[in-house]
Amino acid sequence: MTKSPEEMRKKMLADLKEKIGRTQEECQELLKAQGLTKHGEMMKFLKGELGISHGYANQIALAAIGRTSGSSDDLVETQYSGPKAALRPIYEALIKLVRGFGGDIEISPKLAYVSLRRSKQFAIVQPSTATRLDVGIQLKGVAPTARLEPSGSFNAMVSHRVRITSAKDIDAELKKWLKQAYDAA
Repeated sequence: MTKSPEEMRKKMLADLKEKIGRTQEECQELLKAQGLTKHGEMMKFLKGELGISHGYANQIALAAIGRTSGSSDDLVETQYSGPKAALRPIYEALIKLVRGFGGDIEISPKLAYVSLRRSKQFAIVQPSTATRLDVGIQLKGVAPTARLEPSGSFNAMVSHRVRITSAKDIDAELKKWLKQAYDAA
């Protein structure tokens, strides 16, 4: 049975002692003793000094800075609030399109974007400005075009980016790229 991202996070934190030999509380105390307050610093310490895998280190660091409260719906709501509220219908149209590819898609909201996964992440949707969504797509080996840009510094987890400013930008070309990434995941 598929678990929600929140259920998976809670399970990871509950399994810490078994997996890494320390409880979440012990890890929090170590971070506090080091005086670490930024996510990146915590990740570096947990992975480098303690040898904790990326996934567990990320959950520990997020918990340490208090970013684990709220549901997936809350994360999406926050992303599309205030000046970015007008982008929500475009986001919903993209999600509807992607769900049409198959029933095995996991929609996994993060703090700043939504990850689209199958067996692995194949795309992300991010409200980058008040007037633009960026769709990051994992298309290794596909040459960029004027519209299908290299991801550059946008997000290292994807190879390309497509800028979306209106629902009309969700066209057959974008669908083709997303479906190709989905099929490869």
